[in-house]
Amino acid sequence: MLRTRTVVMAAGVALVAGTLAFVAMRTDPVAVDLHQIGTGPLQVTVNADGKTRIREIYDVAAPITGTAQRAPVRVGDSVVAGETVVAVLTPAAANLLDARSQAEAEAAVREAEAGLAVARSKMRQASETLTLSESEFRRADTLVQRGVVSRTRLEEIEQKLHIDRAAMTAAVSALEMAKGTLDRARAALIEPGAAEAGQTCCLTVTAPMSGQVLTVDVLSEQTVLAGTRLISIGDPEDLEIVADLLSTDAVRLKEGDRAIVERWGRDALLEARVRRIEPAAYTKVSALGIEEQRVDVILDLTSAPDDYAGMGDGYAVFLRIVEWEGTDVLSVPLSAVFRQGAGWAVFVNEAGIARRKAVTLGRRNDRSAEVLEGLSPGDQVILHPSDLISDGSAIAPRPDQS
Repeated sequence: MLRTRTVVMAAGVALVAGTLAFVAMRTDPVAVDLHQIGTGPLQVTVNADGKTRIREIYDVAAPITGTAQRAPVRVGDSVVAGETVVAVLTPAAANLLDARSQAEAEAAVREAEAGLAVARSKMRQASETLTLSESEFRRADTLVQRGVVSRTRLEEIEQKLHIDRAAMTAAVSALEMAKGTLDRARAALIEPGAAEAGQTCCLTVTAPMSGQVLTVDVLSEQTVLAGTRLISIGDPEDLEIVADLLSTDAVRLKEGDRAIVERWGRDALLEARVRRIEPAAYTKVSALGIEEQRVDVILDLTSAPDDYAGMGDGYAVFLRIVEWEGTDVLSVPLSAVFRQGAGWAVFVNEAGIARRKAVTLGRRNDRSAEVLEGLSPGDQVILHPSDLISDGSAIAPRPDQS
């Protein structure tokens, strides 16, 4: 009886020891995040920040050098082409003369007056000479008809008549030149603020197009040079988008590519289309101090104007320009993919065991990649596989996934 009891106790001790050893050797499954792959739409996009701008902006410049009066319009005002006055200018006033310049100008006036008197005297002299030549020609013509004077003498008198007529014309021109010289000399003596008779007060400039005032460069009255920009006008509904892309991204796009406009101030997405890719790149220094080659890409908004009402010139937007898209594509999250040599691999859940599988990837975006080989719809892949997982590891979905 004692021997039987000893055997039973020994067997119990062995059973407990074996159980403890099994428990100690057993490995708990690794908790993982699983994702079941399938087919669906996939887009490959070039993402960039952009800004809106009005397609056609008209700058109104001062047509003359003068004083621009206080601007009659303000930023945001609506204007009508050819009707709304957007700028008023007065001609530049004459400069004040110092004592020396005043004396020189007065002397120039006296000199011009004397020259005018000389020109008038010469014109009177030329007029008298011409009158005498015409009288001699008439007398000689009568005598030739009577046979008293020869034809040769008449021709000589006629030649002198032509010369005297030319001298008269020259005298008239000299008189006009003398008058102009006198007027110019007198103009130098005009004092600032003195207006000539019949001179208009101001020059008004009207809007070259219908739209809204975007900027007012000259608000208060001030002197401006000819060509100085006064205001700019544009149509806020005629918007386009410009984005500067890396040249390595720009070469992947083409004119006509569709784009999605996000983060422009509302939750709704807008549609746009690439109209032009600039042919020349330029160097731009990034925030990290790195020189980059950038290319401007111009896009047209294709959404209805009511969809982006309230957006104006220079507003910030975020663009996803679609380089490629498919509707029925087998894809896998990039968070499940890792490098295996020169290729790619994933861990697949097979009845609670992690199995490494090599995959061939195609196009990809910032979240998913197209699967060309290695996976089938319905396979469960492990997201963010850690160092605890290897081929053959026991796994279990996290509690929030079970």
